[in-house]
Amino acid sequence: MKNVISKYLLFVVTGFMIISCSKTDDYVRVSLHQMQVPVLKFKQNNLVLQIRIIAPGDALTHNVTSVSVTTEGTDDLSDIKTVRLFYLGKDSLWTRYEDGENVGSILDPLYFAEGSNPVQFGTDKMPSGSITFEDRQVLEPGSNFFWLTYELADDANLHHRVDAGCTKVAISGNTHLKPGIVNPPLTQRIGVAVRQRLDDLLNTYRVPGIATTNKGTLLAIYDARRDSSRDLQGDMDIGLSRSTDGGNTWEPMRIAIDMGEWGGLPQKFNGVSDASILVDKNSENIFVAGLWMHGLLDKTGRWIEDLAEESDAWEHQWRRKGSQPGFGVKQTSQFMVSKSVDDGKTWGKPVNLTRMCKKQEWWLWAPAPGRGITLEDNTLVFPTQGRNAEGKAFSNITWSKDGGQTWKISNPGFSGTNECAVVQLNDGSVMLNMRYRQPEKVKGTRAVAVTHDLGETWEEHPTSRIALQEPVCMGSLHKHVYTEGGEKKSILLFSNPNVWRNPRRKTIIKVSFDDGMTWPEQYWLLLDEGFNRGYSCLTSIDENTIGVFYEGSQADMTFESIPLNELLNK
Repeated sequence: MKNVISKYLLFVVTGFMIISCSKTDDYVRVSLHQMQVPVLKFKQNNLVLQIRIIAPGDALTHNVTSVSVTTEGTDDLSDIKTVRLFYLGKDSLWTRYEDGENVGSILDPLYFAEGSNPVQFGTDKMPSGSITFEDRQVLEPGSNFFWLTYELADDANLHHRVDAGCTKVAISGNTHLKPGIVNPPLTQRIGVAVRQRLDDLLNTYRVPGIATTNKGTLLAIYDARRDSSRDLQGDMDIGLSRSTDGGNTWEPMRIAIDMGEWGGLPQKFNGVSDASILVDKNSENIFVAGLWMHGLLDKTGRWIEDLAEESDAWEHQWRRKGSQPGFGVKQTSQFMVSKSVDDGKTWGKPVNLTRMCKKQEWWLWAPAPGRGITLEDNTLVFPTQGRNAEGKAFSNITWSKDGGQTWKISNPGFSGTNECAVVQLNDGSVMLNMRYRQPEKVKGTRAVAVTHDLGETWEEHPTSRIALQEPVCMGSLHKHVYTEGGEKKSILLFSNPNVWRNPRRKTIIKVSFDDGMTWPEQYWLLLDEGFNRGYSCLTSIDENTIGVFYEGSQADMTFESIPLNELLNK
């Protein structure tokens, strides 16, 4: 599907307002705006329609007394629980997004946007084909913005869409504006707000991964960042949410990895981040890998003594000398793996793989966030990343041939890359798709490499640094297998923010029918054009359904369920 970017559609009211005024240009203009963003279950207010009213710049007082809207285009009105209208004054909200501003928390901009003071216009309404809100709101000269919001029913269908339009605005009680409005040709998908900022009193949720277990359960993982939205070091654990009904509902958060107050240091100096999940397709084993950072190294790479709860020191494993050669917890960040044998309900004590796998001279060896895979010969493969003996970033894989008892690392697949995703191609080779900072180019595109020997040797793929643009961000690559006409087929799916530079936005799914050689634009599906943090992860819910778990513009952790035929029948 081609990118759909909503534009303002301006409609000028042809009649003059019946108000004491000598000017002949004294009229009110109305325009509508929609964005391709998901409408989420378990979120109180979802933005579905912006109504912009432009009042004349004179001394007259113009009051909006009623606004009539329509839900025409919505698949099923029972998906909607409550309809609300808010007045935001001169704050257009989306214009601030389009200008590249990071508005407030980006999670529920209606309530968290800095400088916004939304006022509800009228009362809550039940959904119906036509709804009228009555109240009185004085307009300021120039642009005035109203936002229509939907709160969805808990059982709203994830494969349905909702829509909204405006049919009439009444000004000053007697003057009814009846612009011949042709509403924007856009409908919005239904999704789930799996984790929102301040859920469970946590500051932020980041870095998604998702996998489908052998029993069909969806396991979604993420950083549970308790005190701050920034990366390690900090008080953060690996959180996990389970869904046993295809993503319609999600159980309360569990913790898969938490290092507590290890070594006598507070939790803010024992953070775990950047998790990857791997389902062993041939056993009950499920693995979650995360990177544990104990304490801090200073800018010279030396351990900082006497850290305490009140200490405000901070460093990151990818910055300067935040992780160094060696194996010890005071030298380098640690690669931890926790295991579940009961479909993700409980998780065992984390096992440290650092000494087993890391090369001593490397500054860092870490999971690549997202998900791992099981190869056709039952080999388990995690995508991984690190910093070499010079501190330069690379991507590689880490694999096990004995069900996760022991692990081995490959040679780097590419230099100058880090976060990566892995799939097995139809010829049995393994493809690594990598986040890449290209020093020789202005535009960002993904690096791609292929191995036939579990990473002993690598070949750069013909599409590498050419085919898939990115703003330097984590992306997800997933192989989906399905049956059509009795024949087994497969496609590759890729998701990321579909822009070549920051800020991150336009989260999209792309499809390849030829093992990643081409990504035809007619099969692109735009999920969320709003500004967001950009990370995403894909899974197969079943043969006919794709699941995507991502950092969206409307919730920290957003889930959508996509019917396969919607992707293929463009």
